[in-house]
Amino acid sequence: MDIGRFPKLPVRIRWQADHQAPCSAFPSCWQDIGRGQTGSDDSPRFYKKWKLDWMDRGCCWMDEYISCLGARGFEMSRPLLMSFIAKSVCVGVHVCVCVLLCLEVKRAGSIPTFTRLRAGRKGLEPIDGNVSGAWPWRMRSRRAAACAAAAVIVSRRLKVRSQKCTARKILLEFQEACYTPLARLRQVVDAMAVEMHAGLVSEGGSKLKMLPTYIDRLPDGHERGLYYAVDLGGTNFRVLRVQLGGLEGRVIKQEYEEVAIPPELMLGTSEQLFDFIAKELVSFVAREGQDFRLHAGQNREIGFTFSFPVKQTAVNSGTLLQWTKGFKVNDAVGEDVVAALQRGIERRGYKMRIAALVNDTVGTLAGGRYWNNDVMIGVILGTGTNACYVERAEAVSKWAGDIPKSGEMVINMEWGNFWSSHLPRTYVDESLDNESLNPGEYGFEKMISGMYLGDCVRRVLVRMAQEACIFGTPVPHKLLEAFSLMTPDMSKMHHDDSSDLKVVAEVLKRVYGIQNTTVGIRKIVVAVCDTVCQRGARLAAAGIVGILKKIGRDGSAANGVIKRNTFEQSDMNGFHDEVPVHYTSGGRTVVAMDGGLYEHYTKFRNYMQEAVVELLGEGSKNVVIELSKDGSGIGAALLAASHAEYVIS
Repeated sequence: MDIGRFPKLPVRIRWQADHQAPCSAFPSCWQDIGRGQTGSDDSPRFYKKWKLDWMDRGCCWMDEYISCLGARGFEMSRPLLMSFIAKSVCVGVHVCVCVLLCLEVKRAGSIPTFTRLRAGRKGLEPIDGNVSGAWPWRMRSRRAAACAAAAVIVSRRLKVRSQKCTARKILLEFQEACYTPLARLRQVVDAMAVEMHAGLVSEGGSKLKMLPTYIDRLPDGHERGLYYAVDLGGTNFRVLRVQLGGLEGRVIKQEYEEVAIPPELMLGTSEQLFDFIAKELVSFVAREGQDFRLHAGQNREIGFTFSFPVKQTAVNSGTLLQWTKGFKVNDAVGEDVVAALQRGIERRGYKMRIAALVNDTVGTLAGGRYWNNDVMIGVILGTGTNACYVERAEAVSKWAGDIPKSGEMVINMEWGNFWSSHLPRTYVDESLDNESLNPGEYGFEKMISGMYLGDCVRRVLVRMAQEACIFGTPVPHKLLEAFSLMTPDMSKMHHDDSSDLKVVAEVLKRVYGIQNTTVGIRKIVVAVCDTVCQRGARLAAAGIVGILKKIGRDGSAANGVIKRNTFEQSDMNGFHDEVPVHYTSGGRTVVAMDGGLYEHYTKFRNYMQEAVVELLGEGSKNVVIELSKDGSGIGAALLAASHAEYVIS
């Protein structure tokens, strides 16, 4: 029965029962349905079931609706109908009876005019009226059943509406808590610059560790020979080899393999973990092809990218401060990670030297600098997040060694541990932090990195499922599992631009077994993804601008005038795709960016770029965000070349 095709009726229907009641009432068939009988005599007990004041209101509402129906037709009267349904499910049933009767008129092909109906022994009968043709209004059992079905439909729609209303309230509350206006972002920028300065002055003076890396010279394109790299940055690690040909040849050829780390080793012992890495490295070296060759007198040297907090004591030595990203190899904390891997290689009978220990962000910086001398900052936005930059050596007050000849030092910020009262912390962040392996630490990373964004979305959906039952009852068991929603799936849902959001439905079904979601519920899911993504991206932008401010390259002192400027983005493919973000003072500053979150999550990247422009204004002219693919891998090999024992001329 297509209610949407209901005809316009120039009639006014009024219900009135043939009883001594002060108002209209339901026909006797509704009483019969309530008792499980049809066709029985009317009974005064029917009126005991419904309060007279309710019936008065019901009749008034229904009269108003039928009047509107006759004057405007069903489509124009729909808002009034929905308002009645919202006031009471039973009033919705009352209205559905009218609608079904009128549809029966349309089916019969005759439209009677009448003013009153009575509840008789065999159903509804007219008290008066002019009827043309056979009377179509006898409502027997099947008519009563049809009305009952309509009542169920109305009840279900009302329930869905209530669920969506509750879910929207939860969404609105979360959006308000995550709000990042420009004023708040500027406060985050200032806090980042202040914490950076404090971290350079003394150990423990800031949440930012601001670790000197002992890297005082970056690759410049003159490097030659064969070099290896090991990149340990998350649940997978990579081994890589690269043949360098100097300024003329640059990168002649490179190969790499990616290896998954067994979950038990992420929680095992130091010897087990580093022996596994050494075994895979030696196996990779054994398959070295003829296109890769060592120069005379050259030994195999390795750049070791280790993407965890390390206190370096030399360019190729450093002790682990703590694990992140799900690792918890306790006996490795405080150990020299270079020595641990070197011992594993030697146990395999190979002679290879680890020439440089670098953070993945430092590797990204080195990889970017190899191609572009204007690179000053390296940022990782992937499973985890971090940043490093080139600082004046004299500004590193806690540095006890000699000032390098270059006068510069690469600083590993460990910015994932940044914290400020200006960050928009919500109940989601609190619960995620409390249940993490490192509660109270790395709050910034838990707001902006790929490992946590998907779980932030999941936690909001859990609350909606519990309080609004948007996915039915009981709550899907897997939805309660931490990190069951990965950020790539979140990105797929966020980027779904189909009219019915079928990608959202597919992800919910595949990941959680949730089926038959309405388009309205899917829109709410997308809105949650958008809120989490936008907050993370804008905070990452504030972090970058904070670094620019610290090194005096944010354009804030450019003629004392800041103006707004539009933002343009070029294609994002290859090593040198640039996103111009200009500023008006002196030179050009390039930010080398790596990580799957930035590269593949388009809306995250766009939100971040927009926020950078908002913050820099006219100062956005000469700052460039440059995608440096695989910087953490090839960057380590390049640093091994620039710090090799045997330098090939």
